[in-house]
Amino acid sequence: MSSRALRRLKGKQRGQEALSIEDLKLDEGQEEAENDNVDEEVSRSKNISNIYELVTYRCYCSVPYIFVFVYIDKQKDRLGDDIDSVLATLDKSNGVSHQTEGSTRLDSRPILYVEHRNLNPDTELKRYFGARAVMGDQRPRQRQRQYHRSTWMTFPKDTWPHFSKPGISMSLLESRDGLQYFTFEHNRDYQQVQFKFLDAVESMDPNNIIVLLQLNPYHIDSLLQLSDVCRLQEDQEMAKDLIERALYSFECAFHPVFSLTSGTSRLDYRRPENRAFYLALFKHMMFLERRGCPRTALEFCKLILNLDPENDPLCMLLLVDFLCLRCREYAALIRLFEEWEAHRNLSQLPNFAFSVALSHFHLSQKEEEAERLEESQRHRHQSNGLLQNALIMFPSVLMPLLDLCTVQPDSAVSSHQFFGPKSCLGQPPALAELVSLYVGRIHGLWKESGVLLWLEENVHGVLSRVNEEDPLVEDCIIKRKVRYQSCPRNIHRHVILSEIKEAISSLPLEVTTQPMMGFDPLPPLDSVPSHSRPERQNAGASNESTLSTFFRSLLPNFNVQDDMEVAQAGRELNQEVNRLMVAMRDMLANIRFQEPPREDNPDRDEEEWD
Repeated sequence: MSSRALRRLKGKQRGQEALSIEDLKLDEGQEEAENDNVDEEVSRSKNISNIYELVTYRCYCSVPYIFVFVYIDKQKDRLGDDIDSVLATLDKSNGVSHQTEGSTRLDSRPILYVEHRNLNPDTELKRYFGARAVMGDQRPRQRQRQYHRSTWMTFPKDTWPHFSKPGISMSLLESRDGLQYFTFEHNRDYQQVQFKFLDAVESMDPNNIIVLLQLNPYHIDSLLQLSDVCRLQEDQEMAKDLIERALYSFECAFHPVFSLTSGTSRLDYRRPENRAFYLALFKHMMFLERRGCPRTALEFCKLILNLDPENDPLCMLLLVDFLCLRCREYAALIRLFEEWEAHRNLSQLPNFAFSVALSHFHLSQKEEEAERLEESQRHRHQSNGLLQNALIMFPSVLMPLLDLCTVQPDSAVSSHQFFGPKSCLGQPPALAELVSLYVGRIHGLWKESGVLLWLEENVHGVLSRVNEEDPLVEDCIIKRKVRYQSCPRNIHRHVILSEIKEAISSLPLEVTTQPMMGFDPLPPLDSVPSHSRPERQNAGASNESTLSTFFRSLLPNFNVQDDMEVAQAGRELNQEVNRLMVAMRDMLANIRFQEPPREDNPDRDEEEWD
């Protein structure tokens, strides 16, 4: 509270001096003149800098001046009651009623608009549990906190090593059509550290990465790779902390013009320096979703999509629908579908075909008031039509979805050839990958009893249309055969990063046989490297002295070009051996040994076995 406010509360400011009883006794003329003066003073006030003046304006004319502070206290009590009521209804803050009330106000914003405050998971947790439960004892500890640079994506911790510029910077490449194209850059020292990191990765020993990270605590790729190691060892907290440290290092290197929220800043994924930023954002987003902060994860999803919406190198369109459903942003998902369908054909993705229908269904369930009954019926009608079209276009979704939801379909559905095993076995491999990804990720949102009843109703509607030979059924069969012949590389990359076992098992062999590195999975085939790694001498070449090379050159059949070709062939052989080893590991992991036949006498003693 400011000193001016304190003086006013103590009655030491103009107009608040202590009054005597005689001062309160006014004759009629004086009272009318006083009221006129007060009205004139209120009407003259244009610029109000004190919030207490706003509270007391109405009190000058309604109650005697001596009771003004009692009136303010009652206002404060009522305000406290209002806050309690708001906190009691926080579970509805992300619901449909909240969306519909603010939809007209937010329609002018771009669909991928990112807010800084929504990048902080504490903002979402405060809505669920209240500020006191989230903040806890953080306020007293802030006095001993070290000074750190202000950032939006992550907040530095006192347990982190001292931050000094690790050698990463960002530069503006060009501005075109209202967009700014940026790229991260590595200085010479950072490049040398990067080469040492690649050597450590090839050694297949995580301890070498740890040693490198101790010397360079903010080396990005080391943080990403070690985070994967910690996650595989079920140390989720350390894995999350390493990703946050990488994001903090990136944000400290931002260009002054680079903006997280404007939607006009672009980063080319083909540049290796930029790929680490994409991957750090994706991994951080997945940690947030697992932590129970889907709204914050959705904000990071939009941020990643904003960096390159045309190419979408991490295929965030396969994930944004799931996050919208998780945080009940149904209207936002429908708006994204309507705005992008014309130029992106989102209806050809199984996740959008089913999730948009599910969003309309949830909106129809929430809007049951009398004044919104017509709107509710419209959403229900749209949800039925969209779901039936999705089931006709992607019939292979139904049975795996019911299986993961532990629901047994009736005989009319399971025995029908349209939803039978033929629908799964006859689909193209690319479509099988998309379907398994969607079902493995979102099946938990279809387990609600109301949703399953709605699904059952529309499944029978689809069977009726199939039996009546609806022309849409034959048209969708042709579309499935023509399209979905092969998945682009960014979809494979998304499946690998998502780590959904149902989808990973559907990856093609040419992807699974490649060595996968957590710091750069499936790099683009058209990469734009800024520096080349110096070739390492193999063991044989390092042991061969210059003198022995000289004596070999005296032989008549010596040819330097032949040696180079042999070395190249050796490198290709090593690559083939590595691929073979990966395939063998895959084969051994999938082998299922049959149990030996049991003896007729189950009571035989174990001592009889030799």
